Amino acid sequence: MIPTLDIMDTPVIGVFATCTEDVALVPCGTKANAKDFIADNLHVQVLEVIMSQSSVVGSMIRGNSNGFIVPRGGFVEGLEGIGLTISGLPDKLNAVGNIVLSNDSAALVHPDLSDKSIDIIAQTLKVDVHRGTIAGLKTVGMAGTATNKGLLVHPRATAQELAFLEDIFELPVDVGTTNYGTPMVGSGLLANSKGYVAGSKTTGYELGRIEGALGFIAKE
Repeated sequence: MIPTLDIMDTPVIGVFATCTEDVALVPCGTKANAKDFIADNLHVQVLEVIMSQSSVVGSMIRGNSNGFIVPRGGFVEGLEGIGLTISGLPDKLNAVGNIVLSNDSAALVHPDLSDKSIDIIAQTLKVDVHRGTIAGLKTVGMAGTATNKGLLVHPRATAQELAFLEDIFELPVDVGTTNYGTPMVGSGLLANSKGYVAGSKTTGYELGRIEGALGFIAKE
């Protein structure tokens, strides 16, 4: 089965959902078949959540195996009892999923985040945190996708940015797109070390780039 789908009737699935090694968070109202598809492909528990009446869960929340970061004052219904730390950022830059790229070992964040926010991210996710850009963009959470096996990022990322990502994550980094040429790969992709799902408009060539970058097939 081709690992593509829509969430909330749109292929920009990374805007509406986010995942870690163990759980995927989706907005309330996500269709049952989409939740089952995510669970089967990522081998995770899928949780429906509500955050400040917003359905763009992927844009607002970022997490890893150790915890989740949410916007300032954001209360997330549906994460009760998961046994992980949930912390809010004090900054006005609060679309956390858009501005934080992370896995279980490192995080790249919007360069304008405050030192206090950096400390909260480091303590909650238990990772080293670095400021930076991808393709000159500060919205690094949507310009890339990171798992514990590799990273796929915006095709216009510079050689210096790619080298920096390889250094801080200590993983291979490749470039690609989703959804028929969308360079903000994080908007069209959910992935962990066990599997992935991409937006429904993602082409076969793009799926191959995803699988190679994230370690699901050997690169040529």
